Amino acid sequence: MPTYKDITYSLTTSDRKTLSIYIERDGQISVLAPETFSQQQIEDVLEQKRGWIYKGLAEWEDLNATRVKREYVNGEGFLYLGRNYRLQIVKQQDKPLMLKNGCFCLREQSLSNADEAFKEFYRQKGVKKLKKRVEYYQNKIGVKANDIRVLELKNRWASCSEKGNLNFHWKCMMAPLTVIDYVVVHELVHLLHKNHTSAFWNEVDKLIPDYQERKQWLKVNGAGMGL
Repeated sequence: MPTYKDITYSLTTSDRKTLSIYIERDGQISVLAPETFSQQQIEDVLEQKRGWIYKGLAEWEDLNATRVKREYVNGEGFLYLGRNYRLQIVKQQDKPLMLKNGCFCLREQSLSNADEAFKEFYRQKGVKKLKKRVEYYQNKIGVKANDIRVLELKNRWASCSEKGNLNFHWKCMMAPLTVIDYVVVHELVHLLHKNHTSAFWNEVDKLIPDYQERKQWLKVNGAGMGL
């Protein structure tokens, strides 16, 4: 990755008009720049934004100081749709992992592959739930998503491709439905506005007037949404 002085960042260029800088979920600095920008222009903006970048990284470190590492033992809590469910290790059941009687039940013989069992649970639930939410909101916005997938994204909660494909991180299924709706609307509005302009946020605001609160919830609680 390119480095400017003490700032290491990933760089993506496109036909956008302005340069944007993001502190990603994993603490990486991402720069989205116009194709017409020279390296000097990019570095000039990085220098101008140095204070903002330092502040963002410090904030990220504070939020991630309490990152949870869950263990696959009886009584451990795992999130689903904003609620915490205790884990029970069971001798026998049809599937590796099931949510029943208010608990996550993990088959004992699946303990060695527990990570994948949980990810598959979130993926399967996510495809059904997210398709419904996308269908609901795309009709209100007047857009049409092409394909909807739930997978492991490196450092984003979701993404929208040039072809209108929406990708959601399986971790989204740990969040409350209100926060999931914010993520869905955010990506659908990108079908109208590629960049985070005032027009983009105005469109989000029409459907989710309290989107700032939901966005902040994700920022504060995101570190705890993991396995």
